[in-house]
Amino acid sequence: MRLVAVDTLQPMIPVRYCIPSEPVRHVTVIKRSRFITTLNRAASPEAARERIAEVRAEFPTANHNCFAFVAGPPGESRRIGCSDDGEPRGTAGKPMLQVLLNCGVGEIVAVVTRYFGGTKLGKGGLVKAYTQAVQSALSTLPTTEWRERVSISISCSYATLHLLQHRCRQFDALIRDTRFGERVTVTIEVAVHLREALLEHLRVGR
Repeated sequence: MRLVAVDTLQPMIPVRYCIPSEPVRHVTVIKRSRFITTLNRAASPEAARERIAEVRAEFPTANHNCFAFVAGPPGESRRIGCSDDGEPRGTAGKPMLQVLLNCGVGEIVAVVTRYFGGTKLGKGGLVKAYTQAVQSALSTLPTTEWRERVSISISCSYATLHLLQHRCRQFDALIRDTRFGERVTVTIEVAVHLREALLEHLRVGR
């Protein structure tokens, strides 16, 4: 396989930060309502939506599957999202997002699945409940350090695209953009300390 590195860009993510190392699920019961919080890693808005869809498919009979995500470094607001999923406006998604933005963990998505227990909590009670649900789950979340990453633009033939994708998974590199022309141009992000090893594997086709 012959891959050609087109360009090496500036680091896109500063320094280092913590990310979830594995999914977490935590149950909080408030006035007989069950709040099931699922935390997972989301390195992009697309990945966050995939995790959200998975939880919704797992709990299709729930009254609500509210969510929030920060698909970037801790506290960064460029790639965020949230939803009340039928709860009164501003009582679920936004409080959840505020917790995530201030928790010191990046690339994270939270889904709080609610099964109504028969007692209305009121708007203030809902804000408190969804905030508490995410905070409690975060207290059990294992994390790992995410090192500084660089962005690399690489071109390859259509026939070798699958191998490029495989190498990216091996080196924990994120595919940020794919463009199709005479050749395929892929923009990836990879940890600084893995950059040369990844490029060497791509050049020689190992």
